[in-house]
Amino acid sequence: MKRLFFRLLVLALTGLACLAGALVWFANRPLALRQTPLDFTIEPGSSMKQVARQVVDAGVEVQPFALVVLARVMRQANGIKAGSYEVEQGLTPLALLAKLTRGDVSQAELALIEGWNFRQVRAALDRHPDLRHDSAGLSDAEILRRIGADAAHPEGQFFPDTYLFSRRSSDLDVLRRAHRNLQTVLEREWARRAGGLPYRDAYQALIMASIVEKETGQAADRPMVASVFVNRLRAGMLLQTDPTVIYGLGTDFDGNLRKRDLLADTPYNTYTRPGLPPTPIAMPGTAALRAALNPPATDYLYFVARGDGSSEFSRSLDEHNRAVARFIRKRNP
Repeated sequence: MKRLFFRLLVLALTGLACLAGALVWFANRPLALRQTPLDFTIEPGSSMKQVARQVVDAGVEVQPFALVVLARVMRQANGIKAGSYEVEQGLTPLALLAKLTRGDVSQAELALIEGWNFRQVRAALDRHPDLRHDSAGLSDAEILRRIGADAAHPEGQFFPDTYLFSRRSSDLDVLRRAHRNLQTVLEREWARRAGGLPYRDAYQALIMASIVEKETGQAADRPMVASVFVNRLRAGMLLQTDPTVIYGLGTDFDGNLRKRDLLADTPYNTYTRPGLPPTPIAMPGTAALRAALNPPATDYLYFVARGDGSSEFSRSLDEHNRAVARFIRKRNP
């Protein structure tokens, strides 16, 4: 009986050794890929069996059951992280599991540019090949609701920056992050504002910053441009800024701002209506926000583009008219 037990034990140990050897061989054997590099996505909440199936369906030639067993033996089955991954030829099952548990996802990026309006933001999201277009067909109001924004209007509610994300992420997730970033930056800059500014709240400062962003050809001019508009608000003067009129025209603007456009009254026509427009007209960056919230003390009330991206600033209408004659009329005789 003892001899039989010993033989069975030897057979069991031999079987286990063979199984362990086979598992080690499998773990370190390079996997064949349908193509290289190969992209695939692990969906959130996937079990290890589902992960193995998703990997196989993407084009990794691996036995799903063996991958599940290896993950369980390595105690990695519950550590797989969702996301998009990129793998190349020569990958082993062991390296694959290490990649999945590290969350070594492949990332794409999207740049939201200072001065873009929300229509341009939506167009950039719609044409990005690595995003899931969950916002397609949604109204602006519904998008704001989906991302948890309590704003009534989407313009200016997103911070311009370069956003990294896993491939097949939702475009709503990108918007949600951009909105949170805007709130963080605006709250910080509002807390650092100068005293005596003619804004009721941070939202009005955001509106002013968007105008400064659109009116500035050179970054160095932002503070001076902000000082002009702040001085005009304090003096009860009309802002008379073309970018707000253009924004109010929307898709009707053909690139040529005409006199009739300046005379046509809309909520965004700062030639016909006093004060700030009702909403921002674009996404301002940090520099524009800081300029709007900490403008230098000047007595400038006017400025005109010199034609090289910079601006000429004037204290009086006569001085401004001379600058217009110098920089505008000579370009348009």
